[in-house]
Order: sequence, then structure tokens, then C-alpha cells
Amino acid sequence: MLTAEVIDVVGGLIAHVKTYAATLPSVVHLKAMSSGVKPSVEAIDNYEVIVSRAQRQSAGTPYKGLNESLICSLETFEQGNLIGTVQVLLAVIDQLERMHRDQEIDVRPMDEKRLMEYRVALRKVLPGNRPELAETGGGL
Repeated sequence: MLTAEVIDVVGGLIAHVKTYAATLPSVVHLKAMSSGVKPSVEAIDNYEVIVSRAQRQSAGTPYKGLNESLICSLETFEQGNLIGTVQVLLAVIDQLERMHRDQEIDVRPMDEKRLMEYRVALRKVLPGNRPELAETGGGL
């Protein structure tokens, strides 16, 4: 499994997260929707296919350490936990960047750019994201 393929996996999962986020109302009253709105069965199945394929292909590679996080992202996605799913996928990106920094994997400049774009896309999905606050919170 190559770094670009792992980044493709992350991108595929983010696409499902963005699609799911688009189905949610902009304001959710917890009393009215205490159990949340879950993704469709088809969306969950497609997400699971991506995670399963990544697990099979990462065996014996430096990327096998991502499997637990990918499974966790699947579980949170199945529950309709948007924030939890985003947090796990951001942690996967962090782990890939750490692996690159520690020279465990090679990341091309084009792939670094994709990781940065994916991080931005995930942050935009988070509830409460407002363009006028885009320049704040960079010290996390």
C-alpha cells in the first residue's frame, strides 16, 4: 500500500462524512432529536467497504497502525456521531503527518497538500463552523 492510496482512503471517508453532514439540519434541538440522525444504511455500507479494503491492503505495511483508528471512525459514523467521526479522521491525518516527520513513510509534496486540504474540509464539516471565524483557533 502506497501513501497516495492511504490518502485516497481518507479522502473517500471524508466524502462520506461531508455527504452525511449535508443531510443534517443546521440547528439540532437535542430534546427533539436526542438519538441523533444516523447515516443511511447504504452510506454506512460504503464507508465500511473503504475501511475493510484499507485493512486488507495495509497488512504488513507501516499503515497497519491506522486500522484501529479507521475502525473507530466507522463505529462513530454508524452511530451518526459526526463530531466523533471528524475527530478520529483528524487524528488519522495527524498520525500520517507524524509518520512522515519520523520518516516511517514517504509523502510527496502533492500528497502533503491533499492532507492539508482534507484537514480543512473536516474542520468545515464541524458544527459551528463559520467563515468569519476561519482565522481563529489556529493554535490548537
